[in-house]
Amino acid sequence: MHPFFHLSDWVTNPFLIIIIRSLAVYFFMILAIRVFGKKELAQLSVIDLVFILLISNSVQNAMVGPDTSLEGGLIAALSLFAANFTLKKILYRNTHISSLVQGVALLLIYQGKVNTANCAKAEITLEELAAAVREHGAENIEAVNLAMLEVDGNISIISKDFTKRTRVDHPRKHKLKGRLIQN
Repeated sequence: MHPFFHLSDWVTNPFLIIIIRSLAVYFFMILAIRVFGKKELAQLSVIDLVFILLISNSVQNAMVGPDTSLEGGLIAALSLFAANFTLKKILYRNTHISSLVQGVALLLIYQGKVNTANCAKAEITLEELAAAVREHGAENIEAVNLAMLEVDGNISIISKDFTKRTRVDHPRKHKLKGRLIQN
């Protein structure tokens, strides 16, 4: 039998080990971000940025181990790109898995009344909610008809009898099929 087909060769193949380790770190990070909340993903503070940089540095060795070669790094990156591409396709096609991984939008305000249970679930204080309302141009919480915490961590605000969606003055970039567009 050709050596390519020996299972023992695959188990000891350093590139396969890098792929397995990279995928393990990838799925661990998705799970950890999901468990520790999506609110933090909407706007990164300095603390969040430092945290992300340190996390990426701390898991690097967990992915590639002692292999510091170019090939090892490229294999790790390629496996992460493939996993990310595959996961996005799965999330697009399966709403149940998507809601498990990404969560669902939460109603925060309806017709000027705060949904305190959902705010508590999302760990959003009234001060943070009021700041988001002002950021979107509404005078106060009572002036808001609908506020939703979206799955990406942003808060959407609709006011004036659901006819006007308020938004911040600075443009936000949204990813649409691989291209960046401005609102």
